[in-house]
This record gives sequence, C-alpha cells and structure tokens, in this order.
Amino acid sequence: MSSFGERMTRIGLAMAGKKSPWGDPDGAGGTEPGGATPPAADGDDADAPEQPAGEKPQEPKQPNGPRNPWLPPSSGEGRRSASIEDIFRARTGRGRPGGGDGGGGKGPTLPRLPQRPDGKSWLPIGIALVVAVWLGASMVHRISPQEKGVVTTFGKYSRMLDPGMALTLPWPIQSVSTQDVTSIRRESIPEGDGEKLMLTGDQNLVDLSYLVRWNIKNLKLYSFQLADPDQTVREVAEAAMRQSIAEVTLNDAMGAGRASIEQSARDRMQKVLDAYRSGILIQGVDIKKVDPPAKVVDAFKEVLAAQQDAQSDVNRAQAWAQQTTARAQGDAAAFDKVYEQYKLAPEVTRRRMYYETMERVLSQTDKVIVETPGVTPYLPLPQLMQQPKPAPTEGR
Repeated sequence: MSSFGERMTRIGLAMAGKKSPWGDPDGAGGTEPGGATPPAADGDDADAPEQPAGEKPQEPKQPNGPRNPWLPPSSGEGRRSASIEDIFRARTGRGRPGGGDGGGGKGPTLPRLPQRPDGKSWLPIGIALVVAVWLGASMVHRISPQEKGVVTTFGKYSRMLDPGMALTLPWPIQSVSTQDVTSIRRESIPEGDGEKLMLTGDQNLVDLSYLVRWNIKNLKLYSFQLADPDQTVREVAEAAMRQSIAEVTLNDAMGAGRASIEQSARDRMQKVLDAYRSGILIQGVDIKKVDPPAKVVDAFKEVLAAQQDAQSDVNRAQAWAQQTTARAQGDAAAFDKVYEQYKLAPEVTRRRMYYETMERVLSQTDKVIVETPGVTPYLPLPQLMQQPKPAPTEGR
C-alpha cells in the first residue's frame, strides 16, 4: 500500500510540473532522486546492476585502437597516408573485404591508372604534359603578315601585337584576338536579289543596289568602340546613299550622275564613321544597278521612249536651225565683200554683176544668140546641144 501511495504522489507532482512521473522509485533509472529519465522500452532495468546510492554512474569505456577517420574503428591497422590510389581503391572497394577484387559486384568500377615500368604512376607526367600544352597554347601566338592582335588583361585593353611571334601571360590572365587589317571587305546592299527603293530629288522611286568596300584602319578602335561593326557599316551606308540620291534627279541617277553619287555617299560614310571612332576606312562605294521599281517598269519604259523621241525631234530642229543660220551668215558675209568692192569701184562692180547675172540666167535657157553677120540666123542648136557627146577614143 505504501508503494502505491508513493506512485500516486509522484504522478500528482508531475501533473503539477515539478517531477517526472517516470522516475524509478528505487533510484536506478535516473540521476536525480525519484528518476528524471524515462524507463527503457525493452524493460531491461531489472537486469542492470544496481548503482549504490551516492556514487556516480560509470562512463562506457572507449575502445582502444587508432583514431584514423579513413579506417574502420575496429581494423586495428596503423595510420597511413591518403593517396590518390587509396582514394580510388576505397571508392572501387578494392583492397578491403567485400571490395571490387573480392568479386562483390556491388557497382561499376573505375579503370585503374597505368603504371610505369618502375612501378610508379603516370599521373604526375600526364599532369605536367597537360600544363605544358595549356601554357604553350595560351602564351605563344603567331600573327600572320596581314593580321594584328589585341592583347587584353582580364578583359581590358593592354597592347597591340604586330605580325610575327609574340608571348603573353597565360589564359585567363591575358587573351589575344586577331583581325585581318589589310584585306578589303565588301558589303552588298541589299543582300541577294532584294529590292531597295529610294526617292530621288524629283520625287521618283528607283530600285538601287550598291557595294561598299572597306577595311580596318585602327584595330583598337574597331575592337572596342562598336558593338557590331559590320551592321554599323551597313546602316551608315544606307543612310548616306539615301541622302545622296535625294540630291539628284532620276535622269542623273540613271545616267551620268553615278560617279558623283558614289563619291558623295563615300564621303558621308567616312565622316559618320570617324565621328563614331569606329577605326574603319571606306575604300569606295560602287553602284551596281539603278532601275525603276518592278511594278512600274513597263510604264517607265514607255515614258522613257516618248522622252527619247521628243529629244530626237528637238535635236533635229536644232540642227536645221543651225544650218540655216550658218547659210544666212555666209550669204551676209559674201554680200559684205561685194559691197566693199562696190564702194571702191561702183561702175565696174555694177557691170561685173550684170555680166555674171546674165551668164547665170542665159545658161539655163535653150536659145543661142549669134551676133556675127553672114551666119544663118536659125540653127537647131538646142537639139544639137541635147544630143549626147561621143565618148573619147582611147589613145588620144
């Protein structure tokens, strides 16, 4: 009855938050009087040796042996150094009971590194070769005669490399980018057979295609000033060409004005690219085709033919006017000469003019006037004059 009363007393204290209801009444289950540790689940408290009252419980003894974290606690082996082969052997399970060599078959095995004839590993030599190749590839640079190189240190411009062999710090400390600075690059606008319509100064549309030739003038500016140099060249070329075409008429664009348009577009492009600090030199602009738009090409040909006919009529009229003017100027000059002679000798000039006029008039008539006496006054001289003359005899 006393034991039942004590248990009820502890349960009441536990509900009040003062003591554990699982305390052992004999003091064997906890460190505090009354027991603060819950009892074991398997109920082996009865088999545990009793702890005398007032004595501390004995701590469990630590096992004797090496304290190497790479070895099992109970192996009993001495401390060894951790090498690459040991790590691979430990991962593959070789060299330990139940490992790879033991035929465990518990997982894939890694290939074993080959060994040199003296029994040493090839791994240091392989690492040295890889490092040597990496240093040679990243430090030694060969610049072609038509190229130049830009050296950057951690992405920032450092220096320029001329053609030939050059040394730099290894990657990623320094890196080298090369560009061909002598070859002429070409940009065809538009690309392929596309249509590029532009407006002339007399409000006509033309289908224009042209070619831009350029090269690199300053590699440092070319590499760092423009995000996309090729696209910049194309956009600047189109803007310059549209401005140049807008300053000429349709006839000039399709005729003799091509050379001036090309030069104007080239100058404008170079001016804009220099303002951008692009490092690009425009070699020239060549117009390949200037045609009317495809939709109006038939009407354009008819208009062009009519214009050519009108121009031909104008040219013929101008030629006739020039001939008439020249003839009149010649007659006037001849009259002036006769008038000068007439002023010097009026009577002689008058008689001479009379004789020349009568000779010209009578030469066109069919009558013959004979003033010599004794001659028959009429002869069929006109019929005789109209008969063909005999051909001259050979040898005379």
